[in-house]
Amino acid sequence: MRLEAGQVAVVTGAASGIGLAMARRFAADGLKVVLADVEESALEKAAESLRSDGATVHARVVDVSEREQVMALADDTYETFGACHVLCNNAGVGSGAEGRMWQHEPNDWKWAFAVNVWGVFHGVQAFVPRMIAGGDEGHIVNTSSGDGGIAPLPTASVYAVTKAAVVTMTESLYAHLKAEHARVGASVLFPGPHMLRTGLWESHRNRPERYAKQHPRKAPYRSLDQWEAAMKESGNEVRFTPVEEVADLVAEGVAAGRFWLLPESEHSDRQIKARSQSMLDRTDPAYLESFILD
Repeated sequence: MRLEAGQVAVVTGAASGIGLAMARRFAADGLKVVLADVEESALEKAAESLRSDGATVHARVVDVSEREQVMALADDTYETFGACHVLCNNAGVGSGAEGRMWQHEPNDWKWAFAVNVWGVFHGVQAFVPRMIAGGDEGHIVNTSSGDGGIAPLPTASVYAVTKAAVVTMTESLYAHLKAEHARVGASVLFPGPHMLRTGLWESHRNRPERYAKQHPRKAPYRSLDQWEAAMKESGNEVRFTPVEEVADLVAEGVAAGRFWLLPESEHSDRQIKARSQSMLDRTDPAYLESFILD
């Protein structure tokens, strides 16, 4: 679809990181933007920043794990702007799980699935029927990750499982839209190709009480800065992709109608080929060996 001034873009997880960068890019293209995020203070700051740059902005506090709140977001969007042309289901969290899978707390899985999987599904159900009925060109972008979307990082397995689900959900959505001959397309986003400076590392700050951990963590949460410092001390180079580059990839991908919003990366290509070859050869997943811990 062609991105044009006056269209409406809705972005969840929009108060910071990738979500805010996408909102800025859409606003720069002249779109009206609806920002949704669970963190009220950061959301207000983001909205004011965009307005100061001349953007037309509407902001709403939304917990995407709650279906009623996402439905209300859709109602609010259509009451305010009368349409939604681009929907970015971007909100996501890390689980905070520790240890082996059989040692994880059920709430780690429940919370991650509630936001990362159910949140995307809620967005689809709240907006897609109205986008189709509106008759305009439209597009849905669902944020996945190379961790799970391509191959899992076993040390972050809960997150990986949710992001693998997002890929399959978006593939299915694409097929359903085609079957309906809808003027609405779908894409799955793999942010990168390198690390990103986002609030995902501090997801626990917004963890609801209903998904609270039942036992204290054995190790304290580690910030991105602490992780980066540890990597450098061990002699490992850390590269970061600016979130603005991810936003550009999204805008250009939507305009081109691309399904796979997957930046070029030799590492990702190796993972894709190794995983596919393992399946074709019916062999064990040797591509995980570098991540398997003693």
